Amino acid sequence: MAEKTEVLPPMNFQSVLQHDVPKGRDGKHKKIVLRLLSDIEQLDHGAALKVPLAALPDSKENIRSALNRATRQRGIIIATSSDTDFLYIWKPEHPA
Repeated sequence: MAEKTEVLPPMNFQSVLQHDVPKGRDGKHKKIVLRLLSDIEQLDHGAALKVPLAALPDSKENIRSALNRATRQRGIIIATSSDTDFLYIWKPEHPA
């Protein structure tokens, strides 16, 4: 009796070896997030960073989201606020 071979449809995307897959995430906000994290680590108790919105490479919402992802990965608890000109970042005294 003849053996049946299953005919698979062609792949839609290219495959690569697992060891060639990048392991880290170098997002477009990495540079500003690393700068903010460095400053956050140096903050005195009761102090907040006052970051001009004009100095950010993207919207405050996108930077805040990228910073939130990075701080959660590192186990750092921060709080943020903003007004029309500045983004404020600090480490809360009593995390919620």
